[in-house]
Amino acid sequence: MLVEDIYLEELKKLGRHIRSLREQKGYSQEALSFKADLHRTYVSQLELGQRNPSYITLLKLAKALSTSIYEVVPNDRRE
Repeated sequence: MLVEDIYLEELKKLGRHIRSLREQKGYSQEALSFKADLHRTYVSQLELGQRNPSYITLLKLAKALSTSIYEVVPNDRRE
């Protein structure tokens, strides 16, 4: 497996985790995007692992989801 493939899998894992957190809160993508001041299509792309979010974007998502950035970023040791 190429190094790039490993990182792409990690992005998909992050996206699935963000979707899970969003669904646990009962938010639509539109509601989350409004709360995080992000575009809805960008949230969709994040959840699909198609975009690599910046640190600031992760902070915005954490705030919108009323959690910490540590809970937004999946960690194999915690799962």
